[in-house]
Amino acid sequence: MKVTNYNNKKNFFKKFFIKLCRKIGYEIIDQNNLFIPTIQKFADQNLSKAGVSAINIPLGKTKITRKVEDLTIIVRSYTSTNIDKSRIMLDQNKDRVFNLPKIEYTLRTINSLIVSCHLALREFKNLKINLLITDDNSSEENLFRIKDILKSANFNYQLINLKNDEFKNEINLKDENDKLVSPGMISNMKNILKSINLTKEIVNDLVYFVEDDYLHKKEAITEMLFTYEKITSQLKREIFLCPADYPYLYTKAENTNIFIGNKRHWRTVKETLITFLTSKKMILKYMDNFILMSTKRHHPMEKKLHEIYEKEYCLSPIPSLAMHSTNINSAYGVPPNYEWIKNWDENKV
Repeated sequence: MKVTNYNNKKNFFKKFFIKLCRKIGYEIIDQNNLFIPTIQKFADQNLSKAGVSAINIPLGKTKITRKVEDLTIIVRSYTSTNIDKSRIMLDQNKDRVFNLPKIEYTLRTINSLIVSCHLALREFKNLKINLLITDDNSSEENLFRIKDILKSANFNYQLINLKNDEFKNEINLKDENDKLVSPGMISNMKNILKSINLTKEIVNDLVYFVEDDYLHKKEAITEMLFTYEKITSQLKREIFLCPADYPYLYTKAENTNIFIGNKRHWRTVKETLITFLTSKKMILKYMDNFILMSTKRHHPMEKKLHEIYEKEYCLSPIPSLAMHSTNINSAYGVPPNYEWIKNWDENKV
């Protein structure tokens, strides 16, 4: 009597079906163990493919039409030479969380970005990354420490020192209320203006402006890039992304739209600080706003940026991808439900 191996037949048809699904662009999932044989991954793993498709279970696949190929990160560095003042937030008489010299926040910010970029390059294999540190008036010792941590990056980087008289004739010394602007805020405005000018000169695609007190989670850059590709492909327009889930977002009831990124939910927001990711196209489109923001002290400082958010999408993640290391009571400070100490400790250099 002839014996038929039904298991072999079953496996043959299963393999054939998987190949067919791959060919016609469908994904299938085994509900017994949530394994996706077409891409050889489980449902809780990263299922998206850079520049090709974004996949979220159970929402399905989004074809990527807006590919990210180049990322420039500009970190605005300001480490005071005054030990006591270095702990205090910009033009505010408040101590920072952890109460350490400002250089500690700067170094950990840079380190967290380097680590996060290295992880992102595993998914975005053809991505070109350029990390720029624009520094104003740091001591030689602090500059040496910044240069030393930059050596750990396996992508392009550069430390740019601002000149003392740079933009001297462009930045107003009085704010919109005709009051004198503090030296620390003048330095900040110089740095912002330098970042805007660098965007015009050397940025090719995406630019990420970062203050030097934002400690990023390892997955931050990966999530932001996948999310940028996905949501811009869905909306057919450029957007802004902020890495922080600020406390102020939970202090008042406001209407918002929720998007699904790669591994995070993202909500529309109308206010951020000057740490955000967008495209060069958006910077050029709203150049007048950015120039005004960096040459005239407004209240709030980001007023001209918030005007843009009335016309464009700006999204922030839930939960947060970065910790803004300001005073613990700041409305724009440390994010809620976040591993603050772990994030701080793992970026010690």
